Amino acid sequence: MKPAVPEHAAPPDARTRRAIPPVICYPPETLPPVDLPALRAAREGWSRIGEVMVPPRDARCFEVPAGHFFRITSVEGAQVGDLNLWNAGDLNERFYSGKTRALHGTHLSTGDRMWSTFPALRPMATITEDTLDWYGFDAFGCSVHDVIGTRCDPYTHHLLSHGGQYHHCCHSNLTRALALAKGIGADEAERHVHDVLNVFMCTGFSRDTGQYITKPTPVRPGDYLEFFAEIDLFGALSACPWGDCSVEMTSPEVSCHPLLVEIFRPVALPAGWQPARVNGYDRSHGL
Repeated sequence: MKPAVPEHAAPPDARTRRAIPPVICYPPETLPPVDLPALRAAREGWSRIGEVMVPPRDARCFEVPAGHFFRITSVEGAQVGDLNLWNAGDLNERFYSGKTRALHGTHLSTGDRMWSTFPALRPMATITEDTLDWYGFDAFGCSVHDVIGTRCDPYTHHLLSHGGQYHHCCHSNLTRALALAKGIGADEAERHVHDVLNVFMCTGFSRDTGQYITKPTPVRPGDYLEFFAEIDLFGALSACPWGDCSVEMTSPEVSCHPLLVEIFRPVALPAGWQPARVNGYDRSHGL
């Protein structure tokens, strides 16, 4: 924990230093534009071609071809989910939550994109609809759909519970689902599991200590987060054992619910649309 009282005296110009205004590191207007009206128009007449129901405290995998849409929907009760995305043809290219956070902010909503890891660094999916966009940021600085939490995992649980063994944290759920879907061992699958988009989760940082905080999700049955696949995607979603995040994780009081993933095929795509290309950097690194 941080000391309650600083151990070092502030310099004489501390107030001046604190008063310097910040700058946005990555101005969003310089990113490739998102034609949201065209993407939404492509939903007209679409057909649902698949669905996956993710059981409570477990995970399931799904595939979404480039140029298709997918939705994650709350179907029974308040529930958060942890989402991993990979390039369907190469698991080494996966969602890069840190760079996505740097480009778009701590929480994602309509018009934001999920970016992939180096060296590809390209859009994997674009958010086209968010029925929780009304929430914004509350008085605690919390918002919905974060890219700041890593995912609940059995290693941290082991530390905090003084040796507890729990196999249904989201990290293990995603590992298990990927291993079963790809026919690989847990060790190999675990190397591909990565930091997530926390779908429906309401989170932020405490203003006094900067610690990661959460509160009950505002999601209601029927709420959804919708995406457009910019490349061929392989995904995994865990219905978190934390339920709605209103009580301590793994508590017997936690009520958990399933989440629904639906895949939609549009009749036609926006004029000129092409799957996202890999990043154009030449990878010479000055050598």
